[in-house]
This record gives sequence, structure tokens and C-alpha cells, in this order.
Amino acid sequence: MRSYLFKIGNFELRIYSLMYILAFVIGIYIASKDIVAKKRGIKDKKLIEDFAFWSMISGLLGARLYYVLLKFSYYMDNPLSILRVWEGGLAIHGGIIGGLIGSYLYAKKNKLNLWVLTDVAVGPLIFGQFLGRFGNLANGEIHGFPTFTPLKVILSGKFNEWWYAYQNMSLEAQNKFRELVPWGVVFPEDTPAGLEFPGYPLHPAMMYESILNLIGFILLWFFFRKKEYNIGVLSMIYLIMYAIIRVIVSTFRVEDLLVYGIRAPYLISIAMIIFAIIGIKYFNKKKIQI
Repeated sequence: MRSYLFKIGNFELRIYSLMYILAFVIGIYIASKDIVAKKRGIKDKKLIEDFAFWSMISGLLGARLYYVLLKFSYYMDNPLSILRVWEGGLAIHGGIIGGLIGSYLYAKKNKLNLWVLTDVAVGPLIFGQFLGRFGNLANGEIHGFPTFTPLKVILSGKFNEWWYAYQNMSLEAQNKFRELVPWGVVFPEDTPAGLEFPGYPLHPAMMYESILNLIGFILLWFFFRKKEYNIGVLSMIYLIMYAIIRVIVSTFRVEDLLVYGIRAPYLISIAMIIFAIIGIKYFNKKKIQI
């Protein structure tokens, strides 16, 4: 498994970067085919392209800043690594916040309704998340636990204690633990996953999320969008959908930050769901003018 598609001299086209380029291009195409957006006045392709560029840049900045803050001690010791975005290290929760801020500034600058824009963006966004996780796979990051980790250990959140005990077991005792799934991935040792678990088959947590994001896109684009909800409701449905996806995936991820013993994405996802439910009630009660 390589992190790049091809290499010419010192230049290499990383799969991670390629996925974001594809997400941007395909995202614009998806948005341009949005019939509901056209009914709401978003008909100019140039406007869609400008908005996509603005929100993507702000989203990338937010995603990187959020990730750097999570790994603050490492980046303080290696400040130049902050700029090496192509090596990975983007946090989706930060991307959502950054993208929302960028969308607000763009809407204000162009005198457009923010929630009309975000309703347009959520379909391309979750499809982009589907593509982006292939980049994480190539980089060997956002990996899961070893596939032989007992499910009760995963659900209990006590993997570190179990892993320490496992490494001190006899080979005979270790062999009693069977793989829960047959699709474990052994990552190269020059990747974050390979460095942490050299030679061990791991849950490809990034691909779990990729699959769920694709399902989310299909539901969002081909089912919920056809309902033509009030302005803003579709954005709230996306927040609920992604919050649920992240809770599922975070259960199998190794490196998630803990806050008082609780995975931080759980807390953020709960906050997203509460915010979205309040938002849906607000948008359904007060029909926003375009």
C-alpha cells in the first residue's frame, strides 16, 4: 500500500491530495444538479464554484487547526509539520465549524441566505467525506483496534489496559483471541497505524466511515432532499446523520481524544444532535425567507 499514486523525481501525487481534489470537482458537479437549490435561486454555476472554493478553504483551515490543537504538544515541537497537510491530519468536526464560518462570511458578503447555501453544501460535503477516507486509508491513519480485540473491550473503552495485559501474555494465551472480522488491514510500518501496531491486522475504521458516508449521501440526496423541507432543515439532518456515523466509527478508532474517560467525538456528536433538533424545530416553526 502506497501513500502516493505516482512519483516523478521529488514530486509525488499523494492519494490523500487527489481525493480532496476529486471531492472538490465532483462536489461542484453535484451542487450544480441540485434542483431544490435552483428553486431557491441558486442557479449561477459561477456562484456555486465561488462558494465551493470559499467554504472548502475555510473548511480545510478549520479541520487543520482543530487537528493541530488536538496534537498541540507534537506540533509545538515540530512547527513546520503544521503546513504539511498532504501528509494527513484533518479533523472533520473542525472542518464543519470552519466551513460554516466560511459559508456565513460568503453569504454575508454576497447578501445570500446562509441556510440556503448550507442546504446545497451538505450533499457534496458528505460525498467528499466518503472520498476523503480513501486518502486516510492510503496514509494509514484514522485506524482502528486490532481485529482480535474482544468486542466487550472495545465497547468498555478500556483498550489500553487490555492491550498492556495482552502484550505481557504468553503466546499460547494470545493465540486464544480470534479475529472478529476477516478484513483486518496490516499497514506498512512507515504509517501511523503501522508504527503503533506493527504487523497486526487492524479494523479499517476509516473505511467503515467511508461506507457509512456513502450511505448517508444516498439517503440525503435521493430521499431527504426530495422532501423539499423548509430552508435549513436539510443542514440539520446532515448534522444528525454525521453525528450518528461518527459515534459508530469512533467506537472502533484508537486515537480519539478522551475527556474524563469519554471519547470526545461522543460528546461533540451529542452536542451536534441537540443543536440539530433545536434547529429543525426552529426552521419548521419559522419559515425563512430566501
